[in-house]
Amino acid sequence: MLQRRRRTVPMIAACAGLALTGCSTPRTYDVMGRWHPPEPAPAEQAFSNIPYATWTDYEPDYRFYPGDEIEVAVPSAPELTKTLVVQPDGRITLPLVGPVMAADRTIPELEGVVAQAYSTQLLRPHVEVSAKAAPLKVFVGGEVGNPGVIDLNGDADALRAIIQAGGFRSSADASAVFIIRRGPDGRGMIRRADLLRGLRHAETDLVPLRRFDVIYVPRTGAANAGLFMQQYFRDLLPVSFSYALGAQAVQ
Repeated sequence: MLQRRRRTVPMIAACAGLALTGCSTPRTYDVMGRWHPPEPAPAEQAFSNIPYATWTDYEPDYRFYPGDEIEVAVPSAPELTKTLVVQPDGRITLPLVGPVMAADRTIPELEGVVAQAYSTQLLRPHVEVSAKAAPLKVFVGGEVGNPGVIDLNGDADALRAIIQAGGFRSSADASAVFIIRRGPDGRGMIRRADLLRGLRHAETDLVPLRRFDVIYVPRTGAANAGLFMQQYFRDLLPVSFSYALGAQAVQ
């Protein structure tokens, strides 16, 4: 009986050793025996499984989105000339003919749609559509003082947008700021910018912004960029940004 107990002890010790070492992730200890957690992966690795398009500075045709003011003129019927606002569902409501879809259409596309709608009431209607001046809307998220949608007047860059959003938090990684934009083919594009260098060197490219750009400031050394993509793009972005970025950018 005593001999059997002696054999059991080494077996228990071996099983305990396997539980502590064989099934756990490697740990790093310093000279004082203190454990250090593993270094997080770089933030851009969190985007590796998202099918972004190649970045380009190509300037696309102006498209209308919810909140835009549009002047619709019908020279042959001046009483139909109106200034309209694109509603949250993407439509504008025309006199006589009712709502038509305006969101995600260019000026020539919308002129064609409105002319077709009025063709039931007018003979060969000629329609002129123009966009009224509006602030540059962008979304700033991550490690900034006041994340959310901000309006910028005139030309603006990513650094100015972040400053207007309350500036960098002490935990922000200003050297790895991400700008997300809708590309010419409708897919999202992503670009990384070193704005820390921009704070030190005036000649640095601070990335001029376009309407509905999304600026994300990650936490220093954090690998939570992918979580931001899921949470902000699917849950928190305003409806106008959903139109602007396109469905493929958030799926």
